[in-house]
Amino acid sequence: MGEDKAPPRLALVGNPNSGKTALFNALTGSRHKVANYAGVTVEKKEGNFVSPAGTRVRIIDLPGTYSLRARSPDEAVTRDVVLGRMDGEEVPDAIVFVADATNLRLNLRLALELKQLGRPVILALNMMDAAEKQGMAVDAGELSAELGMPVVPTIAIRKGGIQALLDQIDRTVRVAESEGWGHAQAECGWREPSSHQLRDYTREVERILARAIQAPPRPHTATRRLDKVLLHPFAGLMILFAVLFLMFQGVFSWAQLPMELIDAALAAVTGWLTASMPDGPLRSLVTDGVIAGVGSVIIFLPQILVLFFFIQVLEDLGYMARAAFLLDKLMGGVGLHGRAFIPLLSSFACAVPGIMAARTIENRTDRIATIMIAPLMTCSARLPVYTLLIAAFVPDRTVLGGWVGLPGLVMFALYAAGILSGLLVAFVMKRTVLKGAREPLLMQLPAYRLPHPRNVALGLYDRGKAFLLRAGTTIFALMVVVWFLASFPAAPPDATEPAIRYSIAGAIGHALEPLLAPIGFNWQIALALVPGMAAREVAVGVLGTIYALSETGDSLRGSLATVLAQSWSLPTALSLLAWYVFAPQCMATLGVVRRELNSRFWPAAMFVFLTSLAYAAAFATYRIAAAVLGV
Repeated sequence: MGEDKAPPRLALVGNPNSGKTALFNALTGSRHKVANYAGVTVEKKEGNFVSPAGTRVRIIDLPGTYSLRARSPDEAVTRDVVLGRMDGEEVPDAIVFVADATNLRLNLRLALELKQLGRPVILALNMMDAAEKQGMAVDAGELSAELGMPVVPTIAIRKGGIQALLDQIDRTVRVAESEGWGHAQAECGWREPSSHQLRDYTREVERILARAIQAPPRPHTATRRLDKVLLHPFAGLMILFAVLFLMFQGVFSWAQLPMELIDAALAAVTGWLTASMPDGPLRSLVTDGVIAGVGSVIIFLPQILVLFFFIQVLEDLGYMARAAFLLDKLMGGVGLHGRAFIPLLSSFACAVPGIMAARTIENRTDRIATIMIAPLMTCSARLPVYTLLIAAFVPDRTVLGGWVGLPGLVMFALYAAGILSGLLVAFVMKRTVLKGAREPLLMQLPAYRLPHPRNVALGLYDRGKAFLLRAGTTIFALMVVVWFLASFPAAPPDATEPAIRYSIAGAIGHALEPLLAPIGFNWQIALALVPGMAAREVAVGVLGTIYALSETGDSLRGSLATVLAQSWSLPTALSLLAWYVFAPQCMATLGVVRRELNSRFWPAAMFVFLTSLAYAAAFATYRIAAAVLGV
């Protein structure tokens, strides 16, 4: 290709659970970026790779869909990008349709729809290893002749398993370039098929399968045996709760050693800078602002990675769909759809992608109910606050015969409080402002598969990178601002209190303190909540900066948890934990609710309702704890 030519743009399209993301990772490795589509909050992955012939190719991984007849916002994005209707997105020059070889009957109808677009389509017959293990034999040549498109067997998770696909992409690019990419420059004439046409597709799919399938797959016996246990109405639920409990214990205990190493490294850097830099504003900015603030957040990276590790492994195993099935009846009791489970579980990582994942729920009232309670699921941004307060006020000992650590049990209780509160809020909403008939749960249960280490590693890399970028940009900038506000103006010469009390930050904190005093919050907490609106975990960094500037001597000899244990009462700590269970303290969450529902009412209602709930819970917690402890 000449240097003046733009690289061809390929779109990955496929059903959910077809191995599309694994194929994308195999093609691009770490050479991709994650962003949002212009004007909407659907996440997109776009990367590049070089083909065997030396052609640089851009590829975009589109959300999974069963049809171009979009019935959810996620499916609408895939349809609009493929058809050239998405503002700000280039029309794909060609399509790689990823089909699960073990489930061709469900996949081929979408292949027939894509064929109508008039663009080059390559069918990647993925998971051929799983198909062969089940005794399935597919005649790729016959399937190609019937569909009128190249058919390439692939095994995305195996080294060399996509070489044939790369070769076919080269051939397709050469042919398309010789003809020109003109057919991809304007919206095609696709129209949504009628019910009669859909019935015709189903006849056509059966005819193609009869000619191309030489031996049908045997039932996946391991999946059937596991599902007899894991989908049992009682045993399956107990196993699910045990898995979730293990996840919460792991978040607290498995990350302890790397957290201690990071803490020691930060302390060593602070000591070295303190000894080597002259006293003054610059040293204070670096040690008390940047390291005390940003470092107080970065220390929780291991816990966030542990949480994402669990979630990704469960997704790759195929267990997430089973969890949704198991909880469908339970969630139906409060008026939620079974599909709400996956968005809500995703919200444990971050409410933003959790809210975005609610697009798979077709009924609008069910989707609104799911979105409104997503912030009540304990996101990873709360982990720094929870862990800090647990380390400061909960003894590190075991209970229940030595099998369970008390800090982990408290962490599980906080997660459980968010879940139960969310279910209660959903119950009330579905019987008042969001009344409507509940739709049945219809979803595909994929076969169980072992997670591929490379995919898990790439997923953790993406999440860790995103967290560190956030710490290095948003949190860093806020810490510099907080340090400035906490350092200026300087204290008068005859001051008897720490200098921060005379600063702008001190004035803001003391102005807010009367409003929050009834729930036990001091001026430092009041000040931390303000920048914490940008990101919940920022509050920990702000506290690190504030106490680094306001405490001296023995009270500063130790971690922030040690300082808080010496400075706060237990009722105050419990009150702050209760606040964080409920408060919608994240502007990104409110912004994504605004865009997802195309409404200003719902984010405003979420903020007012959950803030009121947080204040009431913190008030009750503080008063009851103070009365019981006699504080």
